[in-house]
Amino acid sequence: MARGATFAALRHRNYRIWALAGFVSVIGTWMQVLGVNWYVLKATGSATSMGFTVLLQAAPTLLLSVWGGVLADRLPARPLLIAAQVAHAALAAGLAAVALTGVGGMPLIFAISLATGAVSAIEGPVMGRWASTLVDRETLGNALALGSLTNSAGRILGMSLGAVVVAAVGPGLLFGINAASFAAVVVALFAIRPGALPAQAVPSAGPTRGGARAGFAYLRGQPVLLLALALSFVLGSLGRNYQVTMAAMSDGPLDAGASGYGFLSTVFAVGTVLGAFVAARRRSLGYRTLVAAGLLASGLQIVAGLAPGTWSFAAIILPIAAAAVIIDTTVGTRAQLDTDGAMRGRVLAALAVTGSVSAAVGAPLLGWLAEHAGPRQTLILAGSAAAIATVAAAVALDRQRNRATTLTLVVPQPRHPVRRVAFRVARIARPSGAVCAIAPARPGSAVSGSGLVGSAVSRQVIDAR
Repeated sequence: MARGATFAALRHRNYRIWALAGFVSVIGTWMQVLGVNWYVLKATGSATSMGFTVLLQAAPTLLLSVWGGVLADRLPARPLLIAAQVAHAALAAGLAAVALTGVGGMPLIFAISLATGAVSAIEGPVMGRWASTLVDRETLGNALALGSLTNSAGRILGMSLGAVVVAAVGPGLLFGINAASFAAVVVALFAIRPGALPAQAVPSAGPTRGGARAGFAYLRGQPVLLLALALSFVLGSLGRNYQVTMAAMSDGPLDAGASGYGFLSTVFAVGTVLGAFVAARRRSLGYRTLVAAGLLASGLQIVAGLAPGTWSFAAIILPIAAAAVIIDTTVGTRAQLDTDGAMRGRVLAALAVTGSVSAAVGAPLLGWLAEHAGPRQTLILAGSAAAIATVAAAVALDRQRNRATTLTLVVPQPRHPVRRVAFRVARIARPSGAVCAIAPARPGSAVSGSGLVGSAVSRQVIDAR
């Protein structure tokens, strides 16, 4: 590839436009996150109120993401995304008005936060499906990894610039900047040429087959994907909520204080950037990668609980953050590649709900454990549980792969003489360890090995590493 494997997705003009607009928008979004937290904390003096604001933005994902997935599968993405950007800009402008005038106060801040979460919940699956159409199948994993890189870099830059602006003039300007940043996404949506979309990436033209209930029924027939989502939930709830455990360690055993917590947060952010680079350089992101990254993150989490000082703790959480991004990118890649095109939006919605629930469950659980058992014991206990869950998922995934191989080998021989000869030759020539799809796999069929999960079109050799 002309641009090198790390930036392979950038060879697509549409993706270059989208990535640049997304970077601008992410910077604005993280500026607003910092601004809202600061405004609420200064207005109420309560960290609990600040946490409640975050909860209001996350809660709609649990209720509305599924319907966002249905819309993603049924309606054209461009009009929906334009409407979402306009809504986001209007809500950000509303925050700016409250911050500058004081009209509405905290009740209006809470209402806007809830509305912002609702728009994001519906927008998420639509944007995920839309972004997957900007690259070909071979570079989709690279595009998702570069998206993680964009988000991580935008987060660092947005929070850094936001801290300077809020200290100088207050949070109102941050909200105004975020409102303007959505214009970049709208411009990109108009600039992208539909005719240039890769043929492999165009969504399935088949029927959408029902609504939310059809999506749940489809997922029930995808054991490999369900295992990946379950593992993502465990790793996310027990091993991803490092904002909680880092704060507990800084305030407790490490005795690093607020400055140490800020330092550790910066190190964690740098780790996410490194993880995005690693994921982008991999030629494929499959279930072996997911298991390896899960074991690495879980094992290092146990070691982090034994770290004697701030610097050693920072050295351990750097690769943990990198592994976390690789886990997220891998699960997202499999959710895109191993699902029926007519159900992809609903699968992405399930992925979003999994992430939200893992944060909602994990953060208070880890906080409670840190308070009652101690921060070090919490890291060791949570890391051990995550490692056990990863090993169990690896065994279950291996069984599903063996089952898929067995099912593939017993496909009835075709009746036509020419096809029968081709069938026998394919069985003899099949390389050891490969899973060959002799017959097309029906959406939702039981043939659900590594890489062969509910695809409407058969793929010849599956090797999801």
